[in-house]
Amino acid sequence: MRATLFGTGYVGLVTGACLAEVGHDVICVDIDAAKIEGLRRGVVPIYEPGLEDLVKANHEAGRLRFSTDAAAGVAHGEVLFIAVGTPPDEDGSADLRHVLEVARTIGEHIDTAKVIVDKSTVPVGTGDRVRAAIAERLQARGAAIGFEVVSNPEFLKEGDAVKDCMRPDRIIIGTDSQHAIEVMKRLYAPFNRNHERLVVMDMRSAELTKYAANAMLATKISFMNEMANIAERVGADIEMVRQGIGSDPRIGYSFIYPGAGYGGSCFPKDVQALERTARQHGYPARILAAVEQVNHAQKARLFDQIQRHFGGDLRGRCFALWGLAFKPNTDDMREASSRTLLDLLWQAGVRVRAFDPEAMDEARRLYGEGRADFVLCPSAGEALDGADALIVITEWKAFWNPRFADLAQRLAAKAIFDGRNIYDPAEVEAAGLAYYGIGRGRSVQQP
Repeated sequence: MRATLFGTGYVGLVTGACLAEVGHDVICVDIDAAKIEGLRRGVVPIYEPGLEDLVKANHEAGRLRFSTDAAAGVAHGEVLFIAVGTPPDEDGSADLRHVLEVARTIGEHIDTAKVIVDKSTVPVGTGDRVRAAIAERLQARGAAIGFEVVSNPEFLKEGDAVKDCMRPDRIIIGTDSQHAIEVMKRLYAPFNRNHERLVVMDMRSAELTKYAANAMLATKISFMNEMANIAERVGADIEMVRQGIGSDPRIGYSFIYPGAGYGGSCFPKDVQALERTARQHGYPARILAAVEQVNHAQKARLFDQIQRHFGGDLRGRCFALWGLAFKPNTDDMREASSRTLLDLLWQAGVRVRAFDPEAMDEARRLYGEGRADFVLCPSAGEALDGADALIVITEWKAFWNPRFADLAQRLAAKAIFDGRNIYDPAEVEAAGLAYYGIGRGRSVQQP
């Protein structure tokens, strides 16, 4: 089938590459000419395991092309995907300008019947607005051309996006059109052979499904961070608690890892947008508001521990920071806990020596180079040079098994602040280091 994806960001590029991989004829369209030219040369603008090879192979095979020509993209596709960003507006609601601009562009150029697919994460009711925007342009042209709008939200985890796209848990199709359902079944047939993964529903339910999924996962994380903060105060170890409750199949082990707060391009934005949507409809979503509040506070948790350990005076200190990305296997620093921590440390007069396996270029883009208070180091070991203590904020596998005896010799203040609970406190302390984790029962002094 012929598919066009508008947007070559995270969702559009992964989806386009995976559709091409199973034999579809794909064009990805973007208004960023430099990005399109780079993609034609094989330069993939994001880090995602397996994506670069997938893009290069399918581009060379002629199944995946890149263009700035929107009219050509509309003409090419039987199925037109809207996969552009929906960043948070000033009030936290999703900004739909890019989505609706693509819809109007489709309305300007469509000349045969098409299925238009909302792949972007959008508030409930956006499909109706997309339909209206296209119809308005068709009416202005005096054209009577049939089209159908489908909600088909993505469920891609950064770091596992290619695998998630190639082997999806479920494929949500939101439409009342039997014809559109059949088109989407044909498009996704290569991903649906092992067992039935398509879940068909109305468009508004599909739109809410995406937000509900991310809000549920964010809620589990904030709940566990709330439990971790209680555990610190009562002398319990949240890692033991996690194993105890995770063994209950009604709860499970996924997304119950306490830490320094969630980040990325999805959870913060989507929880806020759903909470604002509820408010716009006269309903105060109290749980969602609490999830946001807990997460916001949790991002400062490590800083609180650092201040307490050093007696409140951090000026002139130097810390090694392992991790910058919001999670492993990505270079994404959007809403990352590291950014909150860096701001707090700099305000306190601290110098930071940081290393991340993939997010160094993104950190340079965000913070520049040549700062006296921020050095990006070529390795985790070099980040330790001259450091008083080590802070771990991203649980990259490369950080899981350091030689603690060596760390004890290199860290002047002999302390580790483990924002992801990847170390055994007893092992760290046996090497002569002070250990601070999240909810490990020894991180908060009792009044």
